[in-house]
Amino acid sequence: MDNSVSFKSINKIAIPAIIAGIAEPLISLTDIAVIGNVDENSIEALAAAGIVGSFLSAIIWIVAQTKTAISAIVSQHLGANRLHAVKTLVPQAIFFNFLFSLLIYGLTAFFAEAIFSAYNADGLILQYSEDYYQIRALGYPLTLVTFAIFGVFRGLQNTLWAMKCSLAGAAVNVALDFLLVYGVDGLIPPMHLKGAAYASLAAQGTMLIMALWFFFKKTPFHLKLSFNINPRMKGLLLMAANLFVRTAALNFAIYLANAYATDYGKNYIAAQSILMNIWLFFSFFIDGYANAGNAIGGKLLGALDYKNLWELSKKISKYAVFIALILMGICALFYDEIGLLFNKETSVLALFSSVFWIVLLMQPINAIAFMFDGIFKGLGEAKYLRNVLLVATFLGFTPALLISDYFGLKLYGIWIAFFVWMLIRSSTLVIYFRRKYLQKEV
Repeated sequence: MDNSVSFKSINKIAIPAIIAGIAEPLISLTDIAVIGNVDENSIEALAAAGIVGSFLSAIIWIVAQTKTAISAIVSQHLGANRLHAVKTLVPQAIFFNFLFSLLIYGLTAFFAEAIFSAYNADGLILQYSEDYYQIRALGYPLTLVTFAIFGVFRGLQNTLWAMKCSLAGAAVNVALDFLLVYGVDGLIPPMHLKGAAYASLAAQGTMLIMALWFFFKKTPFHLKLSFNINPRMKGLLLMAANLFVRTAALNFAIYLANAYATDYGKNYIAAQSILMNIWLFFSFFIDGYANAGNAIGGKLLGALDYKNLWELSKKISKYAVFIALILMGICALFYDEIGLLFNKETSVLALFSSVFWIVLLMQPINAIAFMFDGIFKGLGEAKYLRNVLLVATFLGFTPALLISDYFGLKLYGIWIAFFVWMLIRSSTLVIYFRRKYLQKEV
């Protein structure tokens, strides 16, 4: 089996993964851009979309970690030429995701008011958040089943199918956003924030239908459930549980940032919503190479090819940093214009522009952290990733945020805390990888 880590083999996985990855934040960015330019109560609507978007991302990231676990197990068995051993595991994992999504819906949809009150939302922002979330939450089963199938695709070293599904979903979302939010005279009444939610729901449904088509037509797997639990299910759930905790810590940091920004005032949370969604867009963009690291790293581990694993880590980090620098350059060139895409309020734009440079400056550090995140997930190192996030969040991000808040730094303090957070994550992962895997390569 070819275990090369050439530029071509890496980018064959990374580039479709980048396009697939940015489709999800593109849906949220489109919602924010369209909603932020509605004439009526645009700041409140923008704030609500940002708060709900952050909460949705938090939940989906946490519960969708089975995608990463599936990808790691499938890729390792692919590298070891033992795909037959996971034939019954795949449908069981997908069904688990479906049941789990129903549980998440039941636990959150009926407590939306309490959840978004915890973000310090009140008044019109709280009302908008509730309305928007009640619709968006219906998409949990669609998204989590789709993500599980995407994990299978990635484990098979194919991200092209996920890319096609994601692009179709993004296209549906953009088209319906304009139709449903603004309405069409005489045909469709303007639905404002609810229209954006329905557009997102339609996009998720589109992606699921396409993902199922590729799953049945292109993969060696099926959805027939076996009542005999696959022996690898325990390992998959254990890996997913560690990644759940890790992602919960990650999203606690995002929650804390949004809660503080909301407390500072509606202009601050509106600006924070734009900054956070751009940061997430960059993260998903760079994460395409992390996906390649995940898929190829798991395959190389299954083949016990430590030499190419070390080469993979070097090459993939170099490519990711290069992409991060390009993104920084583009945003620096259009620094002021970017904010205008999302809102026209002078006070919001002033806050955005004053802090955006910090988001840009941290991108190369983000790239290194995301690369090794991806590789470690492919290697099944979920426990170590869990511990790194716990340390970075509770001994790095949280103290930095509290100190910054004490000195009245507000949005500056939030993004300084994120900078500290990413520095801890990137440095610890690089050091651990060198110590554990470099010695096996020689």
